[in-house]
Amino acid sequence: MQAVKMYTTAVCPYCVRAKQVLKSKGVEQIEEIRIDSDPAARAHMMEITGRRTVPQIFIGDTHVGGCDDLIALDAKGELLPLLNA
Repeated sequence: MQAVKMYTTAVCPYCVRAKQVLKSKGVEQIEEIRIDSDPAARAHMMEITGRRTVPQIFIGDTHVGGCDDLIALDAKGELLPLLNA
């Protein structure tokens, strides 16, 4: 299974939901990068994604986007193939 990295904050319901979706698909480990306590991490996230909101989810080298993007990917049947690539 591909590595999953997620930029998050402490109080983000969308981050919680995204983690639930990923865990339901068999993801056991998510590398969380907390941007609320690390301004450099926030700046890096914005630089590589072009977005300011969390979560920002990466599966392997693929930037999935946020929680809504993750759910849409799953609805199209493309999440599991990406995770298992």
